[in-house]
Amino acid sequence: MTPAIALLKKQKISFELLSYEHDTSNSHYGQEAVEKLNLKSEQVYKTIVLETSENELIVAITPVSQQVNLKKLAKLCRTKKVAMAAAQKVQASTGYILGGVSPLGQKKRLQTFIHHSALQFTHIYVSAGKRGLEVMLKTADLTLLTNASFEDF
Repeated sequence: MTPAIALLKKQKISFELLSYEHDTSNSHYGQEAVEKLNLKSEQVYKTIVLETSENELIVAITPVSQQVNLKKLAKLCRTKKVAMAAAQKVQASTGYILGGVSPLGQKKRLQTFIHHSALQFTHIYVSAGKRGLEVMLKTADLTLLTNASFEDF
């Protein structure tokens, strides 16, 4: 059981766990989940950990079919620039490896932004904390558990 699943159970949050066999040669983790689980790409969200100019880590949750607009995200964070965080920093801060980073149950709670497109869905899919493991939960529950804000980035 991953920390994400443990958190959902502890908080008595309703969720559905989906799993698939991860192909170790595939580094497009979110797209792999879409294809192997036969999900709509606009409803599957990836968790990206970024670093600000001030060396603060933040989390962006965005559809797998989209890229993060780094300039817009930097403006939201009131910083000059944001960039992808190094894998070591991501793992140290979240407790998860790249491709299996869940927005839930992270070691340290980071400022979190959810792409505003998630507002159109009652439920979305995010990583359950391991490559090949996705969780479907209510968008409202994800927001509550991550203390996230919906933004356009």
